[in-house]
Amino acid sequence: MARQNNQKKVPSYRLNIMDDESHKTIQSFKFNRTSAVIVIVSVVLIFILTVYALIAYTPIRTTIPGYPDARSRRVALKNAIRIDSLENIILRWELYSDNLSRIVNGEDPVKIDSIVQHIANSSAEEINREELARQDSLLRLTVAREEQFDLSSQNQRNLSLDGMHLFCPLSGVISQGYDKLLHPYVDITAPANSVVMSVLDGTVIFAGWNDESGYTIQIQHSNNIVTIYKHNQKLLKKTGDKVSAGSSIAIVGNTGSLTTGDHLHFELWYNGEAVDPTRYINFNAAQ
Repeated sequence: MARQNNQKKVPSYRLNIMDDESHKTIQSFKFNRTSAVIVIVSVVLIFILTVYALIAYTPIRTTIPGYPDARSRRVALKNAIRIDSLENIILRWELYSDNLSRIVNGEDPVKIDSIVQHIANSSAEEINREELARQDSLLRLTVAREEQFDLSSQNQRNLSLDGMHLFCPLSGVISQGYDKLLHPYVDITAPANSVVMSVLDGTVIFAGWNDESGYTIQIQHSNNIVTIYKHNQKLLKKTGDKVSAGSSIAIVGNTGSLTTGDHLHFELWYNGEAVDPTRYINFNAAQ
């Protein structure tokens, strides 16, 4: 007795393309349900990918309602600039009203300086911890790279700043003095192409570009002293170079977004704190 085949036969189909007049078969396609589903899904996926590619990588995407075109982006940029300007004006008025209130109450007014430009892009209410951390990022970089350049002062004689002779970094005029809260550094104006000098012997731990500070150079000195020179036109030293006191390290300039003319932004850090450079450097002798 022959063995019966219990397997279910899969139905198949044939699609014929025929000439309407002669009824001659031009093309014939044989398929089943599985192959038909695969073909349909493949066609749909290819169609979707093609449409996506056209929208993502061609100007066709600008025809989509609500998609920003070049004009709307320009308008958005202008509005952002206007908002920044308004924030700056509001901040200045707040400082003005605060000073007026302090004067009326018999208190000393707060000095308004270039810190206004620096914090105008942040909240007008307060500078949060994130902003403060960003502002002293250069100092953090100094600490991180100390071991890289073997600048540990554990085996060196620990001298006070009062007992050290610091060279004047630039022959010029102090346009903005030191303020512990609002302006913990000094700004020195000088003619273009004036030479910036290192105040002490040390090692360059950073020499490069910063969008706000322009060409910036940092020098690590002995006894936990760090000096920072910003807004330079050109740097004469690179990271890792050894410098001596009074040697040329940069050319004064007007680079970066936080500057309005040729000047040197000079910071003096001692034991992790910004100190008043005019207490240890005789700027009048260089004028």
